[in-house]
Amino acid sequence: MTTNTPLPHAPAAARSSRGRAVALAAVFLIVTLAGLMYVKWWPYYHKAANAADTHSIGSSILGGASSESLSDIARSAYDYSIAYFRSVWKAAVLGLVVSSMIQALLPANWLAKAFGQASARSTLIGGAASLPGMMCSCCAAPIAVGMRKRQASIGASLAFWIGNPTLNPATLVFMTFVLSWKFTVLRLVFGLILTFGISYLAERFADRGKLGDLPNRFAIPEEPANRAPLALRWLKSLALLFLGIAPIYAVSVFLAGCLQSFMLPAWASEGIVAIVLFAVIGTLFVIPTAAEIPIAQSLLSVGTGPAAALLLTLPGVSLPSLLIVSRSFPKRVLLFVTLSVMALGVLCGIAGSLWL
Repeated sequence: MTTNTPLPHAPAAARSSRGRAVALAAVFLIVTLAGLMYVKWWPYYHKAANAADTHSIGSSILGGASSESLSDIARSAYDYSIAYFRSVWKAAVLGLVVSSMIQALLPANWLAKAFGQASARSTLIGGAASLPGMMCSCCAAPIAVGMRKRQASIGASLAFWIGNPTLNPATLVFMTFVLSWKFTVLRLVFGLILTFGISYLAERFADRGKLGDLPNRFAIPEEPANRAPLALRWLKSLALLFLGIAPIYAVSVFLAGCLQSFMLPAWASEGIVAIVLFAVIGTLFVIPTAAEIPIAQSLLSVGTGPAAALLLTLPGVSLPSLLIVSRSFPKRVLLFVTLSVMALGVLCGIAGSLWL
């Protein structure tokens, strides 16, 4: 009888593998933190100081068509698209880079251990991990795609994606300085329900038997490390993400831009019909980070209900972000999330009209 004897070099190989994984994780962390410092944290620090002094963070990004003709609507949507991408391109690039690093650098078992369980704990961790990001829904969407590719659960990935714009600490600070603490409380309460409650419930809409077979056109195929150099795997992942996302992103932002005329003060009132309209349009529309504040500010003289509805729905999700993640989540999950954002937006609007 023969016995299997462990190879003498096995412990050394295991230590080397663990050391390499730790080194790659350190690279991921350094690049991500440096990117957030440059794109988000440092600019927002100065923006918060300015908001405290002036009680403003600028004018509304909305333009609106000068008439109802198709050519004017198209021109308005084009102008909005240019203004939007000028505002978010740095964060969008950072989102693509972080997502590609998740797929190429981080061990899948690490992410699965932290985010992989279909549980309240994973959802809580995913939502908490979103707080430093402070990205808009479209810039956070590629990262959610990368998380799903590396076996993060639906609840954790959704909480990370939704929590980035909805629980953005900088936006909450801006909101307090520009609007009032009551708006901040409304946004925080409904944002917590959306980020953690809806994300956790959305997990229950998934077909457990099909989760492992979800297609992902933005993800790099799994390859053994010894067959594909690390740099090549990262570049391939980044290229697939960009080619898969960029066309959808550009077209859907233009389409969303066609809706901007419906969010001008002329449509606002204190009635429930206006609140529902703003909740629905706000869910589909796309904005840069914190742009909901001057938009809501422009509506205050007409109605606080629509303003409160937009403060939740505008950042929560958007048509472009939903299309970006559409192949990484079951359709029924995304439909549930979309309808939930609209419904919570209506409730937030009603609460705003009664309290503010």
